[in-house]
This record gives sequence, structure tokens and C-alpha cells, in this order.
Amino acid sequence: MCLAVPSKIIKIKDSFATVEIDGVRKKASIMLLDDVKINDYVIVHAGFAISKLDKEIARQTIQDMRDMLEFNDKKNNAIKS
Repeated sequence: MCLAVPSKIIKIKDSFATVEIDGVRKKASIMLLDDVKINDYVIVHAGFAISKLDKEIARQTIQDMRDMLEFNDKKNNAIKS
């Protein structure tokens, strides 16, 4: 099973985009998608942007993932105490 995180396109050059999530930047091919632009959100799998996402849904998904990580950290810290 793979977990894909919405990534924001911050730069495009030829058929590649630089995507970012929480300060981490990666290069991804955009050759499988039509009409992507800077500030769009995409799902990247195996180095390829495979789908474009609605911005609000992407932002909410990222926030939900952050919330889950924070909850997990608090739970683990409580167990250690």
C-alpha cells in the first residue's frame, strides 16, 4: 500500500515540476497530466504526478495528516510518561 500526500507545484521546467510539502521539495514528472500550473496540487507516485487535486481538498488533507501525526505524538509521549 502506498500513501500519497498532496504536493504543491512550485516550479515547472519542461515536463518536470518541483513539488513541495512542508518544506520538502522533490522533482516529479508532469508528463501524465494536462494543464498543470504553478500553485496546483498534485498526487505524486513513483516520481510521476498522477492526478491533480482541488486546492481546498488538498489543504484539508494536509491538515488532517498533520493532526493525525500530532495526536500520535501526544499518545506516544503519554505512554512513555
